[in-house]
Formats: sequence, C-alpha cells, structure tokens
Amino acid sequence: MSDLSKVIDSVGKDRGIKKEIIISALEQAVLMASQKKLGPTAVLEAHYNTESGEIDLFQFKKVVESEPEMLDELEEIEIAEARKLDPEAVIGDEIGVKIEGTEFGRIDAQTAKQVIFQKVRDAEREIIFHEYIHRKGEVITGIARRVEKGNLVIDLGKTDALLPRSEIILGEIFKPGDRVQALLSDVALTPKGPQLYLTRTSPKYLMKLFEVEVPEIREEIVEIKLCAREPGARSKIAVTSKDRDVDPVGACVGMKGSRVQNVIQELKGEKIDIIPWSDNPVIFVRSALAPADISSVRMDERNKTMEIMVEDDQLSLAIGRKGQNVRLAAQLTGWRLDIISKSKLQKRTNESVFNLQHIEGVNETLAQAIYQAGFLNVRHVAEASIENLQKIPSFDQLEAAQGLKTKALLVVEKAGDLLAGRIDQEPRGVFSGARDAKSMAEERLKEMMRQAGSEKIQKDQ
Repeated sequence: MSDLSKVIDSVGKDRGIKKEIIISALEQAVLMASQKKLGPTAVLEAHYNTESGEIDLFQFKKVVESEPEMLDELEEIEIAEARKLDPEAVIGDEIGVKIEGTEFGRIDAQTAKQVIFQKVRDAEREIIFHEYIHRKGEVITGIARRVEKGNLVIDLGKTDALLPRSEIILGEIFKPGDRVQALLSDVALTPKGPQLYLTRTSPKYLMKLFEVEVPEIREEIVEIKLCAREPGARSKIAVTSKDRDVDPVGACVGMKGSRVQNVIQELKGEKIDIIPWSDNPVIFVRSALAPADISSVRMDERNKTMEIMVEDDQLSLAIGRKGQNVRLAAQLTGWRLDIISKSKLQKRTNESVFNLQHIEGVNETLAQAIYQAGFLNVRHVAEASIENLQKIPSFDQLEAAQGLKTKALLVVEKAGDLLAGRIDQEPRGVFSGARDAKSMAEERLKEMMRQAGSEKIQKDQ
C-alpha cells in the first residue's frame, strides 16, 4: 500500500469520512496546484489510480501535424507522438497525456493542503448535520466548556452545541466541566457549519424527562396530553392511560415518588403537579386547580371562560403564589379562568339581581334567570342580540325577547352610567339584600331618573 493510500484510510477512519470524499478532495487539490503551475489554458484531469495508490495527472492536447519549431507543446501534440499513446489517433483529436513526476512548489503544496482540509471539513459538517437533524427533540448530554456572549457552549464530543442564556432555568449556574443535560431544540445550517441549539426551559424537555423515567410512557400505555410550565418554579402535566388497569398519575409518580423525584432533581427542585386528563372541560379544570377545592363552576362556552367559585379559605390556594396556580391551570386547559370567593360571588349576585330588577316587569325570579344566562346588568341586556336574549328562560319567544331589550334600552337611556358600572366593584351604596336598604336605593335611583327625565324635557323645549 502506498503512503497516499495509508493517509486516505487513516483520515477516513479517524474522521468517519467516506473514502470517495477524501479521494475527490485529493484530485481537486492536485488539479488546482497543477493549474497554477501550467497556466489557466491547460486542460487537465486528475484521477486516483487504485493499483498504484497515486493521483495520475493528465493534460489534454490537440493532435496536429506540425513542424517541431511551430508546435505549441502546452496545447498541441504531434501526430507521430500521439499514435505512440493511441495507435488510432487522428489529426483533430484531443488526447490525454500523463504528466510524470510533476514537482509542486511550497505555495502549490499549501494550496493543495487547504483544498483537502476544506473538503474534509465540509464532509464532517455534512455528517454532523445529518446525524443531529434526526435527533431534534431528543434529550442529549454534554460537558460545559465556556461562555460566549452569555450563552453556554456544550461539548457533545463530535461537535459543540449552544445553550442560550434564555433557555437556562433561572438560578442555574454551570461551570466548565459540569455535566449538562438538555433538549435539542433546533439544528441550523450556517456558513460556519451546523449549529445546534439546546433548551432546558421548554415544556417538551419536561415531557421528555418523564418519557425517560416512565417505561409506560415509552411503551405508549401512558400519554402526556398537555404540559404547562414556569421553568424552575412549577409545572403541571395532564396524563391519560390507554389501559384501564394502569393508573397514569401513579405510573408517573412511581413507587414512593421515585420517578417524579428524579425529574424534579434534574430540574433543580421545580414543583410538578401530575393530574388526570379529561375531555370534560369542567372536570379537567377542577383537576388542574388542585390542590384547591372547587365549589362550583360556571362555564361560558361562547367566550371559552369559566367562573370558578371557591370557599373563602380556598381562594389563596386556588390562585396560588403570585397567581401561579390559576395561571398554569389556564395555560394547561386553554380556558380563561376567573376565581372568585363564595362571599364575593354572593355579593355580586345580589348586586346583579338588584340591578336587573330595574327593568320594567322583571321581578327577583326573572332577574335570577337573566343573571344565570350571563347578563350582569341592565346595560348587558340592552346591548345583547335578540338571539342571545331568547336563550333566557321565559324570554325564548321573539316578542318577549324584543320587549325585554326595549325596556332595558329605556332604563339605560334614562339612567345612563348609573347602571353601567362594573358589577364586581364594591357598591357605592349599601344594598346587601335587606328590604329596607334595597327600598332606599330604589327610591334614590327613581329620583335620579326623574331628574334626568326632567332635564331631557327642558332640553327638548
């Protein structure tokens, strides 16, 4: 085996590059160096000779019949010489003449070296790109090496990956030499080669960690349906099982909490709530707001919102620290959640029912029905469509719904902003539901409406 063959085999094994790519790089390097030496007009070809293990260089010349002193040796060959190489050569043919023992200068050798290294680098980059593009979304482990512009460079062995500062869990500090585990989020091809991006904050990373720890997830018996996460603080995952005999929550928690504890340890103590998934929105929201106990849920499918009532002592638990529990539950379920205590809800209900009774012909029972249909005050009724008003019990007929809207518009016209305030705000007067307080408030409102009517008549006159 020639020295060149040994180099080709050695580079191929060390770098994991196909032999054909290295040979192509060598052929191109020889061509470039030869072109510089022989001139740009020289027609050259380089081929690797498998028998000799060397690169053969050929210069193509035109077969001519000419006097020796008139012959252009760089581009032409005399017919007699051509027939020594190819007995069937005729004038006008182009024949390849092997160049023997061409010696390249120091600059030419440097050019050849650069071409070979460039080809090898390109091949390595392509191999790395194709290897890691298929691992996108997987959990990989590397060694922290250095920090560049606030981002952590992770050594994966064959190449480096970048863990941006924004993708590191708040409070985490890695030193050079530390083991780092993360999710491969993206593989991009740049002019400098493939760039690998990692993340430790993505919900997908949390889901992948559970997949590693829980065999039932890998075997697709248990499925993580949804995940909401505030990295380093708290997460919620919704799980379901395809096997009735397998408890999805228990499978993820593990014996004495061993499985979930391994995930928590990797995430530096991040709290994880594992809840059963349900296709019933109310049941799912109740589970998502755990550990708080929910008293009742009022659902508005049209606006995809839910009003959650809890006992007064459960309010802070349902909302969570800085609103974290309800925020994660809303992210997980996809519903807008409004948490309200029982006492506040009762107060708001009383205020709404009282407000709605200012519509002519609406007693307390009808006001309750209108409120239960989602209308909190007279203005809501006045601005509602006839179709929505027909959904209220006792107003399902077109004429009844139109009459309700007309009467509500009349009240709004006379009272204006007096009946347009937010119902959930603290009341300006005292109308807690007692007969005397309500009567006093009604009298005040009637007096204001009479004054407003009187001013309107004077203005018209």
